[in-house]
Amino acid sequence: MQESKTRSIPISLPSMGQEEWEILKKPIESGWITQGPFVAEFERLFAVRHNVKHAIAVSNCTTALHLALLALGIGEGDEVIVPAFTWVATANAVLYCRAKPILVDIDISTFNIDINKIEKVITPQTKAIIPVHLFGLCADVPAIRNKFPWLKVVEDGACAAGAGINSLPAGSLGHIGCFSFHPRKSVTTGEGGMLTTNDDELAEKLNRLRNHGASVSEEQRHKGPRPYILPAFEIVGYNYRMTDLQGAVGVVQLKKLDAFIEERNYWATYYTENLSKIKWLKTPYIPEGYKHGWQSYVLLIDEAKSPMKRNELMEYLQQKGISTRPGTHAVHMLDVYKRMFGYCEDDFPNAKTANNCSIAIPLHNRMTKEDYEHVVESFISLKK
Repeated sequence: MQESKTRSIPISLPSMGQEEWEILKKPIESGWITQGPFVAEFERLFAVRHNVKHAIAVSNCTTALHLALLALGIGEGDEVIVPAFTWVATANAVLYCRAKPILVDIDISTFNIDINKIEKVITPQTKAIIPVHLFGLCADVPAIRNKFPWLKVVEDGACAAGAGINSLPAGSLGHIGCFSFHPRKSVTTGEGGMLTTNDDELAEKLNRLRNHGASVSEEQRHKGPRPYILPAFEIVGYNYRMTDLQGAVGVVQLKKLDAFIEERNYWATYYTENLSKIKWLKTPYIPEGYKHGWQSYVLLIDEAKSPMKRNELMEYLQQKGISTRPGTHAVHMLDVYKRMFGYCEDDFPNAKTANNCSIAIPLHNRMTKEDYEHVVESFISLKK
Protein backbone atom coordinates (compact mmCIF):
# COMPACT_ATOMS: atom_id res chain seq x y z
CA MET A 1 0.00 0.00 0.00
CA GLN A 2 2.89 2.38 0.69
CA GLU A 3 3.97 2.31 -2.95
CA SER A 4 0.59 3.55 -4.23
CA LYS A 5 0.96 6.63 -2.00
CA THR A 6 4.27 7.62 -3.57
CA ARG A 7 3.49 6.79 -7.19
CA SER A 8 0.33 7.26 -9.22
CA ILE A 9 0.27 6.60 -12.96
CA PRO A 10 -3.12 7.47 -14.50
CA ILE A 11 -4.46 5.35 -17.34
CA SER A 12 -4.49 8.54 -19.42
CA LEU A 13 -3.91 12.28 -19.08
CA PRO A 14 -4.44 14.95 -21.75
CA SER A 15 -1.25 16.72 -22.75
CA MET A 16 -2.02 20.43 -22.68
CA GLY A 17 -0.14 23.56 -21.74
CA GLN A 18 0.42 27.24 -22.35
CA GLU A 19 -0.45 27.15 -26.06
CA GLU A 20 -3.94 25.81 -25.38
CA TRP A 21 -4.40 28.35 -22.58
CA GLU A 22 -3.34 31.24 -24.79
CA ILE A 23 -5.51 30.33 -27.78
CA LEU A 24 -8.60 30.01 -25.59
CA LYS A 25 -8.37 33.72 -24.90
CA LYS A 26 -9.08 34.55 -28.53
CA PRO A 27 -12.68 33.28 -28.81
CA ILE A 28 -13.38 34.53 -25.30
CA GLU A 29 -12.14 38.02 -26.15
CA SER A 30 -13.92 38.07 -29.51
CA GLY A 31 -17.23 37.06 -27.96
CA TRP A 32 -17.77 34.34 -30.60
CA ILE A 33 -17.66 31.10 -28.63
CA THR A 34 -20.17 28.90 -30.45
CA GLN A 35 -19.23 27.20 -33.75
CA GLY A 36 -17.20 29.72 -35.70
CA PRO A 37 -13.80 30.50 -37.23
CA PHE A 38 -11.74 28.26 -34.96
CA VAL A 39 -13.98 25.28 -35.65
CA ALA A 40 -13.59 26.00 -39.37
CA GLU A 41 -9.80 26.10 -39.03
CA PHE A 42 -9.79 22.90 -36.99
CA GLU A 43 -11.87 21.23 -39.70
CA ARG A 44 -9.51 22.44 -42.42
CA LEU A 45 -6.43 21.15 -40.62
CA PHE A 46 -8.06 17.82 -39.81
CA ALA A 47 -9.10 17.30 -43.43
CA VAL A 48 -5.57 18.03 -44.65
CA ARG A 49 -3.99 15.68 -42.09
CA HIS A 50 -6.39 12.82 -42.93
CA ASN A 51 -6.33 13.42 -46.70
CA VAL A 52 -10.06 14.01 -47.15
CA LYS A 53 -12.04 16.75 -48.87
CA HIS A 54 -14.33 17.46 -45.95
CA ALA A 55 -14.11 17.41 -42.15
CA ILE A 56 -17.21 18.38 -40.14
CA ALA A 57 -16.80 19.00 -36.42
CA VAL A 58 -19.49 17.86 -33.98
CA SER A 59 -20.08 17.55 -30.25
CA ASN A 60 -18.63 14.03 -29.84
CA CYS A 61 -17.99 10.80 -31.73
CA THR A 62 -21.37 9.34 -30.76
CA THR A 63 -23.19 12.19 -32.47
CA ALA A 64 -20.81 11.77 -35.41
CA LEU A 65 -21.86 8.12 -35.75
CA HIS A 66 -25.52 9.07 -35.51
CA LEU A 67 -25.24 11.72 -38.23
CA ALA A 68 -23.15 9.45 -40.46
CA LEU A 69 -25.86 6.80 -40.46
CA LEU A 70 -28.62 9.35 -41.01
CA ALA A 71 -26.75 10.93 -43.92
CA LEU A 72 -26.42 7.48 -45.50
CA GLY A 73 -30.18 6.99 -45.23
CA ILE A 74 -30.15 4.33 -42.51
CA GLY A 75 -33.57 3.99 -40.91
CA GLU A 76 -36.23 1.70 -39.52
CA GLY A 77 -36.01 -1.87 -40.79
CA ASP A 78 -32.38 -1.57 -41.87
CA GLU A 79 -29.55 -3.64 -40.42
CA VAL A 80 -26.07 -2.35 -39.68
CA ILE A 81 -23.13 -4.65 -38.92
CA VAL A 82 -21.15 -3.80 -35.77
CA PRO A 83 -18.26 -5.63 -34.07
CA ALA A 84 -19.28 -7.37 -30.85
CA PHE A 85 -16.32 -5.91 -28.94
CA THR A 86 -16.53 -2.12 -28.98
CA TRP A 87 -17.71 0.75 -26.83
CA VAL A 88 -21.51 0.69 -26.60
CA ALA A 89 -21.87 3.95 -28.55
CA THR A 90 -21.11 2.13 -31.81
CA ALA A 91 -24.19 -0.06 -31.47
CA ASN A 92 -26.29 2.64 -29.80
CA ALA A 93 -25.94 4.93 -32.82
CA VAL A 94 -27.67 2.29 -34.94
CA LEU A 95 -30.57 2.15 -32.49
CA TYR A 96 -30.88 5.95 -32.61
CA CYS A 97 -31.82 5.51 -36.29
CA ARG A 98 -34.40 2.83 -35.36
CA ALA A 99 -32.27 0.32 -37.26
CA LYS A 100 -30.91 -2.97 -35.90
CA PRO A 101 -27.26 -3.54 -34.96
CA ILE A 102 -26.06 -6.95 -36.12
CA LEU A 103 -23.07 -8.10 -34.11
CA VAL A 104 -20.09 -9.93 -35.56
CA ASP A 105 -17.30 -11.50 -33.53
CA ILE A 106 -13.78 -10.08 -33.57
CA ASP A 107 -10.38 -11.36 -34.60
CA ILE A 108 -8.77 -11.83 -31.19
CA SER A 109 -5.31 -11.00 -32.60
CA THR A 110 -6.32 -7.43 -33.51
CA PHE A 111 -9.50 -6.86 -31.43
CA ASN A 112 -11.11 -5.67 -34.71
CA ILE A 113 -14.04 -7.18 -36.61
CA ASP A 114 -13.39 -10.63 -38.12
CA ILE A 115 -13.89 -10.10 -41.85
CA ASN A 116 -14.39 -13.83 -42.40
CA LYS A 117 -17.50 -13.78 -40.22
CA ILE A 118 -19.29 -10.90 -41.93
CA GLU A 119 -20.81 -12.69 -44.91
CA LYS A 120 -22.94 -15.10 -42.88
CA VAL A 121 -24.89 -12.28 -41.19
CA ILE A 122 -25.71 -10.32 -44.35
CA THR A 123 -29.40 -10.21 -45.31
CA PRO A 124 -31.44 -8.13 -47.78
CA GLN A 125 -31.89 -5.63 -44.92
CA THR A 126 -28.14 -5.10 -44.42
CA LYS A 127 -27.32 -1.58 -45.53
CA ALA A 128 -24.11 -0.61 -43.77
CA ILE A 129 -21.20 -1.71 -41.64
CA ILE A 130 -19.28 0.13 -38.91
CA PRO A 131 -15.72 -1.23 -38.68
CA VAL A 132 -14.11 0.02 -35.47
CA HIS A 133 -10.44 1.00 -35.43
CA LEU A 134 -10.12 -0.24 -31.88
CA PHE A 135 -7.44 1.24 -29.62
CA GLY A 136 -5.96 3.04 -32.66
CA LEU A 137 -5.39 0.06 -35.00
CA CYS A 138 -7.36 0.37 -38.24
CA ALA A 139 -9.77 -2.36 -39.23
CA ASP A 140 -9.09 -3.67 -42.72
CA VAL A 141 -11.61 -1.39 -44.44
CA PRO A 142 -10.09 -1.82 -47.93
CA ALA A 143 -10.69 -5.58 -47.68
CA ILE A 144 -14.23 -5.03 -46.41
CA ARG A 145 -15.05 -2.66 -49.28
CA ASN A 146 -13.51 -5.04 -51.79
CA LYS A 147 -15.48 -8.01 -50.47
CA PHE A 148 -18.77 -6.20 -49.82
CA PRO A 149 -18.81 -3.26 -52.27
CA TRP A 150 -22.55 -2.64 -51.88
CA LEU A 151 -22.32 -1.87 -48.17
CA LYS A 152 -21.98 1.68 -46.91
CA VAL A 153 -18.95 1.89 -44.63
CA VAL A 154 -18.81 4.14 -41.58
CA GLU A 155 -15.42 4.09 -39.88
CA ASP A 156 -15.61 4.30 -36.11
CA GLY A 157 -12.24 5.94 -35.73
CA ALA A 158 -12.89 7.23 -32.21
CA CYS A 159 -9.43 6.01 -31.19
CA ALA A 160 -7.67 6.44 -34.51
CA ALA A 161 -6.77 10.06 -35.29
CA GLY A 162 -3.50 9.89 -37.18
CA ALA A 163 -3.66 6.13 -37.78
CA GLY A 164 -3.73 4.54 -41.22
CA ILE A 165 -3.10 1.66 -43.59
CA ASN A 166 -0.11 2.17 -45.87
CA SER A 167 -0.62 5.67 -47.31
CA LEU A 168 -4.35 5.85 -46.49
CA PRO A 169 -5.25 7.65 -43.26
CA ALA A 170 -8.12 6.59 -41.04
CA GLY A 171 -11.20 8.54 -42.04
CA SER A 172 -10.40 8.26 -45.74
CA LEU A 173 -11.02 4.51 -45.97
CA GLY A 174 -14.82 4.36 -45.86
CA HIS A 175 -17.71 6.51 -47.03
CA ILE A 176 -17.67 8.47 -43.76
CA GLY A 177 -15.20 8.49 -40.85
CA CYS A 178 -15.99 9.39 -37.24
CA PHE A 179 -13.48 10.55 -34.62
CA SER A 180 -13.44 11.40 -30.91
CA PHE A 181 -11.58 14.09 -28.97
CA HIS A 182 -12.43 12.77 -25.51
CA PRO A 183 -9.61 13.28 -22.96
CA ARG A 184 -8.47 9.65 -23.29
CA LYS A 185 -7.71 10.18 -26.97
CA SER A 186 -4.29 11.24 -28.27
CA VAL A 187 -5.58 14.75 -29.01
CA THR A 188 -8.49 16.24 -27.13
CA THR A 189 -10.88 19.16 -27.03
CA GLY A 190 -12.48 17.94 -23.77
CA GLU A 191 -15.40 16.43 -25.64
CA GLY A 192 -15.88 16.76 -29.37
CA GLY A 193 -15.91 14.73 -32.54
CA MET A 194 -15.24 14.93 -36.27
CA LEU A 195 -16.79 13.50 -39.42
CA THR A 196 -14.73 13.01 -42.58
CA THR A 197 -15.78 12.26 -46.14
CA ASN A 198 -14.74 12.75 -49.75
CA ASP A 199 -18.37 12.92 -50.90
CA ASP A 200 -19.59 16.48 -51.48
CA GLU A 201 -23.26 15.56 -51.15
CA LEU A 202 -22.73 13.69 -47.89
CA ALA A 203 -20.69 16.60 -46.52
CA GLU A 204 -23.55 19.00 -47.25
CA LYS A 205 -26.04 16.69 -45.50
CA LEU A 206 -23.80 16.30 -42.48
CA ASN A 207 -23.22 20.03 -42.27
CA ARG A 208 -26.94 20.71 -42.18
CA LEU A 209 -27.82 17.83 -39.86
CA ARG A 210 -25.42 19.03 -37.15
CA ASN A 211 -26.94 22.52 -37.17
CA HIS A 212 -30.71 21.99 -36.71
CA GLY A 213 -31.09 21.35 -40.46
CA ALA A 214 -30.34 25.01 -41.27
CA SER A 215 -29.27 25.86 -44.81
CA VAL A 216 -26.42 28.08 -43.52
CA SER A 217 -24.48 28.23 -40.26
CA GLU A 218 -24.98 30.93 -37.64
CA GLU A 219 -21.56 32.37 -38.45
CA GLN A 220 -22.40 32.62 -42.15
CA ARG A 221 -25.72 34.31 -41.35
CA HIS A 222 -24.35 36.76 -38.78
CA LYS A 223 -21.46 37.80 -41.02
CA GLY A 224 -23.64 38.01 -44.13
CA PRO A 225 -25.38 41.13 -45.49
CA ARG A 226 -28.76 40.25 -43.91
CA PRO A 227 -28.07 38.66 -40.50
CA TYR A 228 -31.64 39.34 -39.39
CA ILE A 229 -33.07 36.86 -41.93
CA LEU A 230 -33.30 33.32 -40.58
CA PRO A 231 -32.03 30.48 -42.80
CA ALA A 232 -34.23 27.94 -44.53
CA PHE A 233 -34.95 24.70 -42.65
CA GLU A 234 -35.73 21.96 -45.15
CA ILE A 235 -34.76 18.90 -43.09
CA VAL A 236 -35.03 17.89 -39.43
CA GLY A 237 -31.62 18.36 -37.86
CA TYR A 238 -29.88 18.34 -34.50
CA ASN A 239 -27.77 20.66 -32.39
CA TYR A 240 -24.58 18.61 -32.56
CA ARG A 241 -22.20 21.53 -33.05
CA MET A 242 -18.73 22.01 -31.61
CA THR A 243 -17.98 25.25 -29.75
CA ASP A 244 -15.27 27.62 -30.92
CA LEU A 245 -13.60 27.16 -27.53
CA GLN A 246 -13.16 23.49 -28.39
CA GLY A 247 -12.19 24.33 -31.96
CA ALA A 248 -9.45 26.64 -30.73
CA VAL A 249 -7.98 23.94 -28.50
CA GLY A 250 -8.30 21.48 -31.38
CA VAL A 251 -6.23 23.71 -33.66
CA VAL A 252 -3.34 23.60 -31.19
CA GLN A 253 -3.74 19.93 -30.31
CA LEU A 254 -3.91 18.73 -33.90
CA LYS A 255 -0.54 20.30 -34.68
CA LYS A 256 0.91 18.03 -31.98
CA LEU A 257 -0.80 14.84 -33.15
CA ASP A 258 2.07 13.26 -35.04
CA ALA A 259 4.57 14.06 -32.30
CA PHE A 260 2.21 12.57 -29.73
CA ILE A 261 1.82 9.37 -31.76
CA GLU A 262 5.57 9.12 -32.37
CA GLU A 263 6.22 9.31 -28.63
CA ARG A 264 3.49 6.78 -27.85
CA ASN A 265 4.85 4.44 -30.51
CA TYR A 266 8.31 4.60 -28.93
CA TRP A 267 6.97 3.56 -25.54
CA ALA A 268 4.55 1.03 -27.02
CA THR A 269 7.59 -0.61 -28.61
CA TYR A 270 9.32 -0.55 -25.21
CA TYR A 271 6.30 -2.24 -23.63
CA THR A 272 6.19 -4.89 -26.35
CA GLU A 273 9.90 -5.66 -26.20
CA ASN A 274 9.70 -6.25 -22.46
CA LEU A 275 6.22 -7.65 -21.88
CA SER A 276 6.28 -10.11 -24.80
CA LYS A 277 8.74 -12.15 -22.73
CA ILE A 278 5.93 -12.96 -20.29
CA LYS A 279 4.28 -16.12 -21.56
CA TRP A 280 0.81 -15.38 -20.19
CA LEU A 281 0.58 -11.96 -21.87
CA LYS A 282 -0.28 -11.28 -25.50
CA THR A 283 1.02 -7.91 -26.69
CA PRO A 284 -0.64 -5.90 -29.49
CA TYR A 285 -0.32 -7.23 -33.03
CA ILE A 286 0.25 -4.72 -35.84
CA PRO A 287 -0.17 -6.00 -39.42
CA GLU A 288 2.47 -4.97 -41.93
CA GLY A 289 1.84 -1.55 -43.43
CA TYR A 290 -0.42 -0.35 -40.62
CA LYS A 291 0.24 2.81 -38.63
CA HIS A 292 -1.13 2.43 -35.11
CA GLY A 293 -2.62 5.51 -33.44
CA TRP A 294 -1.91 4.15 -29.93
CA GLN A 295 -4.93 5.55 -28.16
CA SER A 296 -4.42 2.63 -25.78
CA TYR A 297 -1.96 -0.17 -25.20
CA VAL A 298 -4.08 -3.25 -24.59
CA LEU A 299 -2.81 -6.65 -23.47
CA LEU A 300 -4.64 -9.98 -23.51
CA ILE A 301 -4.17 -12.25 -20.50
CA ASP A 302 -4.07 -16.01 -20.78
CA GLU A 303 -5.79 -16.76 -17.48
CA ALA A 304 -4.97 -20.46 -17.77
CA LYS A 305 -1.29 -19.58 -17.39
CA SER A 306 -1.34 -16.28 -15.49
CA PRO A 307 -0.73 -16.11 -11.74
CA MET A 308 -4.08 -14.36 -11.22
CA LYS A 309 -7.31 -13.43 -12.99
CA ARG A 310 -7.58 -10.19 -14.96
CA ASN A 311 -9.52 -8.31 -12.27
CA GLU A 312 -7.11 -9.50 -9.60
CA LEU A 313 -4.23 -8.28 -11.75
CA MET A 314 -5.90 -4.88 -12.09
CA GLU A 315 -6.20 -4.68 -8.31
CA TYR A 316 -2.55 -5.71 -7.88
CA LEU A 317 -1.44 -2.98 -10.29
CA GLN A 318 -3.68 -0.43 -8.58
CA GLN A 319 -1.82 -1.15 -5.34
CA LYS A 320 1.38 -0.47 -7.26
CA GLY A 321 0.03 2.95 -8.24
CA ILE A 322 -0.74 1.87 -11.82
CA SER A 323 -4.19 2.62 -13.20
CA THR A 324 -5.64 0.12 -15.66
CA ARG A 325 -8.93 -0.53 -17.43
CA PRO A 326 -10.53 -3.38 -19.35
CA GLY A 327 -9.86 -2.86 -23.06
CA THR A 328 -13.55 -2.12 -23.58
CA HIS A 329 -16.69 -4.23 -23.29
CA ALA A 330 -18.50 -6.85 -25.34
CA VAL A 331 -21.81 -5.34 -26.45
CA HIS A 332 -23.67 -8.65 -26.26
CA MET A 333 -22.72 -8.98 -22.58
CA LEU A 334 -24.22 -5.63 -21.58
CA ASP A 335 -27.51 -5.88 -19.68
CA VAL A 336 -29.52 -3.71 -22.07
CA TYR A 337 -28.43 -5.67 -25.15
CA LYS A 338 -28.99 -9.02 -23.48
CA ARG A 339 -32.48 -7.87 -22.59
CA MET A 340 -33.30 -6.39 -26.00
CA PHE A 341 -31.86 -9.12 -28.21
CA GLY A 342 -31.63 -12.19 -25.98
CA TYR A 343 -27.87 -12.61 -26.33
CA CYS A 344 -25.94 -15.24 -24.37
CA GLU A 345 -22.35 -14.70 -23.25
CA ASP A 346 -21.02 -17.45 -25.51
CA ASP A 347 -22.65 -16.10 -28.68
CA PHE A 348 -19.44 -14.27 -29.60
CA PRO A 349 -16.59 -16.18 -27.95
CA ASN A 350 -13.69 -13.94 -28.99
CA ALA A 351 -15.55 -10.83 -27.85
CA LYS A 352 -16.26 -12.59 -24.55
CA THR A 353 -12.57 -13.43 -24.12
CA ALA A 354 -11.59 -9.85 -24.89
CA ASN A 355 -14.26 -8.58 -22.48
CA ASN A 356 -12.97 -10.73 -19.63
CA CYS A 357 -9.24 -10.87 -20.30
CA SER A 358 -8.11 -7.61 -21.91
CA ILE A 359 -6.31 -4.94 -19.91
CA ALA A 360 -5.28 -1.43 -20.96
CA ILE A 361 -2.17 -0.15 -19.22
CA PRO A 362 -1.01 3.49 -19.04
CA LEU A 363 0.23 5.01 -22.30
CA HIS A 364 0.08 8.77 -22.72
CA ASN A 365 2.21 11.82 -23.35
CA ARG A 366 2.64 12.88 -19.73
CA MET A 367 4.35 9.70 -18.56
CA THR A 368 8.04 9.57 -17.68
CA LYS A 369 10.68 6.95 -18.40
CA GLU A 370 10.45 5.93 -14.75
CA ASP A 371 6.68 5.45 -15.08
CA TYR A 372 7.09 3.05 -17.99
CA GLU A 373 9.86 1.17 -16.19
CA HIS A 374 7.67 0.82 -13.11
CA VAL A 375 4.82 -0.65 -15.15
CA VAL A 376 7.11 -3.19 -16.80
CA GLU A 377 8.83 -4.12 -13.52
CA SER A 378 5.46 -4.66 -11.87
CA PHE A 379 4.51 -7.21 -14.53
CA ILE A 380 7.91 -8.90 -14.52
CA SER A 381 7.69 -9.40 -10.76
CA LEU A 382 4.68 -11.67 -11.48
CA LYS A 383 6.41 -13.58 -14.27
CA LYS A 384 5.99 -17.35 -14.01
